[in-house]
Amino acid sequence: MKKPIIVAMDGPAGAGKSTVAKTLAKKLGYLHIDTGAMYRSVTLAALRTKADLKNDDQLEHLAKSSKIELKPGEVENKVFLNGEDVSKDIRTPEVTQASAFIANCVPVRKILVARQQQMGREDSASYGGAVLEGRDIGTDVFPDAQYKFFLDASVETRAKRRYNDLVKAGTQTTLEAVLADVQARDDRDYNRAVGGLRKTADSIVMDHSDLTVEQSAEELFQYIQKHPKN
Repeated sequence: MKKPIIVAMDGPAGAGKSTVAKTLAKKLGYLHIDTGAMYRSVTLAALRTKADLKNDDQLEHLAKSSKIELKPGEVENKVFLNGEDVSKDIRTPEVTQASAFIANCVPVRKILVARQQQMGREDSASYGGAVLEGRDIGTDVFPDAQYKFFLDASVETRAKRRYNDLVKAGTQTTLEAVLADVQARDDRDYNRAVGGLRKTADSIVMDHSDLTVEQSAEELFQYIQKHPKN
């Protein structure tokens, strides 16, 4: 059996990675793995159990005991935590704000990175490959990925996208508040000691500020078609 093709897609918050990755995976016929959803799921579990977000031992236990499943949906991919569909619950502002504690927890990162690697190598075999998106895919999870994309967009564009998503979900907020949150997340992501957001020497950097999701996915799809890898 051929080694699965791994497409690593990294980038800052609000760059559109999840929707572009999902669309690209569908075009390629690959498995889509939203690694951020896995961190958010552990965050949700921690909030629900009132775990100490600064206690690595508690968070490690939660990560070990939490069964996280990513399943394709008709419109959006579904995320299950211990058998419960938490696709919407993990996208709340409360989870977003608390997720930094989970992302900075080294024991949790080790557990989730191992799971992501297993999914990429084994679960994707029947699909021929996988599209993984997050912050550290091309650096830590799959440094040997056949394709490494760094998807970027201006902070203003990313804030507007995030704001529209929140409003659509019924969350009351302001564009100014969302912009401040995106800027704070950028600071955390780029300066995180473990699993920080970085471009690699072989990353293909693409600014998609002015492109739609479909246009972005098509551009990446065409690149892969023109540069086939074994």
